[in-house]
Amino acid sequence: MTRKMFLLAITLITACTGPESSKREAHPAMFINEKTIKTAISDFKPESPEANIALFEKGVRHAASLWRQSDGTAGEFLRFVKDNYISDPLKRKSVFNKVSDYFESVYGYFNEITISLRRNLDEARGEIDEIDRIFGNYPPGAHLQDDLYSNKTAFMIALNFPYFSLAEKEESGPSWSREQWAMARLGDIFVSRVPAELFQALSAATGNAEMYIAGYNIHMGKLLTDEGRKIFPDDMVLLSHWNLRDEIKADYADKVSGPGKQEMIFRVMERIIRQEIPADVIDNPEVEWSPFSNSVTKNGKSFEAVAEDNIRYQHILNIFRTMKEIDPYYPEMNTAILRSFSLEMETSQEEAEALFDNYLRSPQLAKIAAVIRERLGRDLRPYDIWYDGFKTRSSISEDFLSSRTSKLYPSPEAFHAGMPLMLKKLGWSPERAEYISSKIVVDPARGSGHAWGAGRKGSLSHLRTRIPENGMDYKGYNIAVHEFGHNVEQTISLYDVDHYMMSGVPNTAFTEAAAFIFQHRDLMLLDLNDENPEKEKSEILDNAWSLMEIMGVGMVDMKMWKWMYENPGATPAMLREAVVSIAAATWNEYFAPLIGVKDTPLLAIYSHIVNAPLYLANYSYGHVIQFQIEEFMKGKKLSDEMDRIYKLGRLTPRQWMIEAVGSEISAQPLLDAVDRVLGN
Repeated sequence: MTRKMFLLAITLITACTGPESSKREAHPAMFINEKTIKTAISDFKPESPEANIALFEKGVRHAASLWRQSDGTAGEFLRFVKDNYISDPLKRKSVFNKVSDYFESVYGYFNEITISLRRNLDEARGEIDEIDRIFGNYPPGAHLQDDLYSNKTAFMIALNFPYFSLAEKEESGPSWSREQWAMARLGDIFVSRVPAELFQALSAATGNAEMYIAGYNIHMGKLLTDEGRKIFPDDMVLLSHWNLRDEIKADYADKVSGPGKQEMIFRVMERIIRQEIPADVIDNPEVEWSPFSNSVTKNGKSFEAVAEDNIRYQHILNIFRTMKEIDPYYPEMNTAILRSFSLEMETSQEEAEALFDNYLRSPQLAKIAAVIRERLGRDLRPYDIWYDGFKTRSSISEDFLSSRTSKLYPSPEAFHAGMPLMLKKLGWSPERAEYISSKIVVDPARGSGHAWGAGRKGSLSHLRTRIPENGMDYKGYNIAVHEFGHNVEQTISLYDVDHYMMSGVPNTAFTEAAAFIFQHRDLMLLDLNDENPEKEKSEILDNAWSLMEIMGVGMVDMKMWKWMYENPGATPAMLREAVVSIAAATWNEYFAPLIGVKDTPLLAIYSHIVNAPLYLANYSYGHVIQFQIEEFMKGKKLSDEMDRIYKLGRLTPRQWMIEAVGSEISAQPLLDAVDRVLGN
């Protein structure tokens, strides 16, 4: 997983913060009324014949929507409009370029401060003290907007570079120049005003959830069957959910012990979801646990262990309640759901849900399930949503793969040193490979790993990866290659985009697509190219099945948030029961007809549900976008195309796809490919 784009994050800070006072406004309604707005428009129309009158009126209305009583009287607002509207297009362009430079400095250095303050939380740097949490969860940019509103910078930008809604961008964007797009993105910075303490509270809630997940390790060597047998290596420690899921995938290659290991992990996952897991077994190598009977022993003696007590769901509610406090400050996007989709993803939640529903009901999935059932020679089990047998590496011993990766990458420094060669294998010239690699630094991760992009030219992107003392194992390598894809995208979309305000990608799904493109080639980067004539068929089936799984968890995430808004006073226990019910109902609707097993809450295991609110839909879009990009790139040079498409920057998702590959976002090309390889 990548950190959300820092530019977008700071944009949302801007949209979520404003002047504080000893008494917060209970209802942040507009202070400037319609009469004052009309006076400003009629009295101060630009005199320049080249001025855009419609843009002027839009700017006046947008600035008025942000103006509060604490900012000045209606008369002061009128004087502000008269004194600060830039009617000369050339002067407006000059000011835009200056403002872009200023924001690059502000965003870039705040990003570096944030990375520095979070270093002890995100990197494997020993014990975490409370002071580390305090500084790591402190958002240095939280009060930036207090100053920008106080000194009227925010109003100057809102007046001259107003916000365009998603609908307006979709309608007008295709005819805009790159400069017009960049100016519109500047307008996105000031959308609404929320007191800074609410953003601080949200940062603390998400930061605490991230730390909770980062320490959610299961000591697999301490797990017992009900007969008292250990079936995992003594030193195996797996983070939930990522490593647990990846171990299930790896165990398909072990025909003897694999099924038993998968059943045990499946039971561990259900215990976590239902919060039946004993608190004593989480990240604790001192006790032994049987996930089947849920019994715990220490030094050979049984003892009554206490369940985790719904901590998982308390973290979710902490984030939800903070989001709900922010809601009134977005009259047109007054739920976290609307903001996550329409503002951040720039795709409506209804559109996303319809895409997922249509795909999950597609008859092609039943055909794939039949292929998997035949390959396994047994009835399907719930964890077969992670079936990995279509991948070439599933037939290669993971021990063999880990022996290779551990020798190649014994340390973060070794992985960094290997980056230029990986990029050259993907088609970049030696000079370009060295250039991109020089913009990335590799750090030892405390969790499973992530990518954090730079916020300004001259800064470095960070790749955090988990490397044990005996070197990088295959699971860690696979994740690291995924994160490397993020870093490459982050570098191209910052350093090579024509306007800083366009830097980045439309939403995180597009950086996930870049990461999937890299991850998809992890064996090739180990010089283990698959010459199997069935390779294309296998890849298509794997893509289609993986998309089914991630769309399922995305549906659970969306439904959980809808439920919380319908039940805002819910307790953690109530939320737990609701999530279990939602996950089981989603499973029964879409997955039980394929798998043949009902009522499992397995889809709720994803850690993102806890620490990354409403993020999961990005993965599904990432898979869809990746397939469309991969199809488009056939017969083309991957490195050239990635350089080209990621220079497009932050267009809307629809516009980006049209310019990148010539079509809108759709899962139909993947379904058509399934029909092609399996027959209609």
